[in-house]
Amino acid sequence: MTFYPNERLALFIDGANLYTATKGLGFDIDYRKLLDEFRKRGHLIRAYYYTAVAEDQDYSPIRPLVDWLDYNGFQLVTKPAREFTDSQGRKRWRGDMDVEIAVDMMEMAAHAEHLVLFSGDGDFRSLVAAVQRKGVRVTVVSTVKSQPQMVSDDLRRQADVFVDLADLADIIGRPARLPRYIQERVPSDSFASVGSTSDGDA
Repeated sequence: MTFYPNERLALFIDGANLYTATKGLGFDIDYRKLLDEFRKRGHLIRAYYYTAVAEDQDYSPIRPLVDWLDYNGFQLVTKPAREFTDSQGRKRWRGDMDVEIAVDMMEMAAHAEHLVLFSGDGDFRSLVAAVQRKGVRVTVVSTVKSQPQMVSDDLRRQADVFVDLADLADIIGRPARLPRYIQERVPSDSFASVGSTSDGDA
């Protein structure tokens, strides 16, 4: 990654897109490590995390993460997820955050020299080009190493720098947690080395 110590940085994390990419690579993000890593690489002025939340559910699996991020250095941008029924009759949730990401990136282009977009969505190519015309460098973080690959070729070519998430796994990642039914079959001493988490992990 090409960063300069005195440049102002801002991170823009498309939560749903990043989640899918890391699951495809077999690891989870340690968000404390992620912040620490980019604080080392420049003057981090803002870290945005975007996600839709199902507000009418008694328990949302993403709520603990959202709460942790909100108290630990991230600027949370959320909106209610919309429920729909797919072609097989299953209930699904949809929450597109593209507009919110675009607005914030365009505004932050006046205050930072380098924007880092955690998303492979090809719809952001025009946004990245518009930010670059303002004299701001853009790094895109996604992956070509998952099946299928998560980053659009157009977005990858448009970025000043492309960073594959797989290359960051040892820096900002932790092993993906094993499903509970597998955990129950693994001896506790073995599981400690496979699925344990450090203090403060989200």
